[in-house]
Amino acid sequence: MMNTQVATREMFLAGLVNQCEKLGAAHLKSSAYGLDHLRDIAAQYVLSSHFPTVKDEEWRFTDLSPLLQIPLNLPQSNLSKIKLSDITMPVKDKADLPLRLVFVNGFYAPDLSTVNLPNLPIDFYVGNISNAPEKYQPRISDVLNKHRQQTEVFTALNIASLVDSAVVFVPANMSFDLPIHLLFLTAPGASPTMCQPHCLVIAEAGSNVTLIEDYATIGNVAAFTNAVTDVVVGENAAVNHVRLQREAGNVVHIGTSAIAQSRNSHYTCHAISLGGKISRHNLEVFQRGEATETTLNGLTVAFGEQLSDTHSLISFNHPHGTSRQLHKCIVGNKARAVFNGRVFVPKAAQLTDAGQLSRNLLLSPRARVDTKPQLEIVADNVKCSHGATVSQLEDDELFYLQSRGLDLERSRYLLIDAFAAEILDKLPIVGVAKMLSTCMAIQE
Repeated sequence: MMNTQVATREMFLAGLVNQCEKLGAAHLKSSAYGLDHLRDIAAQYVLSSHFPTVKDEEWRFTDLSPLLQIPLNLPQSNLSKIKLSDITMPVKDKADLPLRLVFVNGFYAPDLSTVNLPNLPIDFYVGNISNAPEKYQPRISDVLNKHRQQTEVFTALNIASLVDSAVVFVPANMSFDLPIHLLFLTAPGASPTMCQPHCLVIAEAGSNVTLIEDYATIGNVAAFTNAVTDVVVGENAAVNHVRLQREAGNVVHIGTSAIAQSRNSHYTCHAISLGGKISRHNLEVFQRGEATETTLNGLTVAFGEQLSDTHSLISFNHPHGTSRQLHKCIVGNKARAVFNGRVFVPKAAQLTDAGQLSRNLLLSPRARVDTKPQLEIVADNVKCSHGATVSQLEDDELFYLQSRGLDLERSRYLLIDAFAAEILDKLPIVGVAKMLSTCMAIQE
């Protein structure tokens, strides 16, 4: 029985790699940037790896076996019937996000994008990889080449099918005021689809930019979204990053965000997970210079039988680094949330100041959360703290609100909304917070 299960998992990965190879062969333009060689290296890594199971420490709370039962197909690149008017945007008014880059099933959709706005700064670029200015291609190649050394099977699987990518390039000393909306749509069509979007953000020295990375689904067919985002934050640069995962309830979503920060840079991530039958976000931040600041705010909302997993890493490598992390989970019905936050402080990272807190709210007796804040400290002159809390709605608080004339349902919603507000109020776009608050009210 065990050998049969192993063979099934290996055949599943081999089948996905075969689809990736067909996808690459169908898009000959992707030979630029050495993508053909990158895809080959990644494909070989996947074939030599194993499909994660609950016996693996990093996946012991997240069972991916339902993914093995989905007959995945190649994504369609030409879906002319899609209309953005049918998709709820993460703002009150769609005009609030005038700069939008849209990818459907991992392919650039120019007809749905609005990136050619008048008066955009010179040398600023938002688009897909094949249309990037020639002068930026060496810089893009340098970032992509880090994927030659693969260490994770789903990241390698994404690179094995890399034929298109979103690219945001902010030149040195530019402060770009408009938020950039990166919308990645999974549209399975009539059959389940594997969609593997890729995103590359380069903020050069002294620049400033705000991003909304948004994942949504069209239709109700099962799908697998496997996303990878690379963010490079240059010296003295600042990136404010919202990652919103709101895919349909029959989608398996796995996402990896890899951030490299240079000296004196500032990176802030607001990671919101609402959708998906099974979802996993791997957030990895590498501080590669002194006096680097990292802020991670996370909110997971899971109801029904959803499983939502967040694994984060903040890796310090130099002195005077700072990080603050707050992750909150709201879990109801029979749903399950997982949080594993690792902070690594080696001996070279003296005078580090790191704080980490996991706070969780369970709304039903069958809801479950597994939380593990984790500090690994080798340096001897640091200021580091971590903590975790798991609680329920307090009867005294519900009674107080009901004694003021509110019914039980409204009282519960107000307390849940207040719990989430500590994260939502920090979002750089007001409309995003309002939409998420409304979504949670509907789920509850």
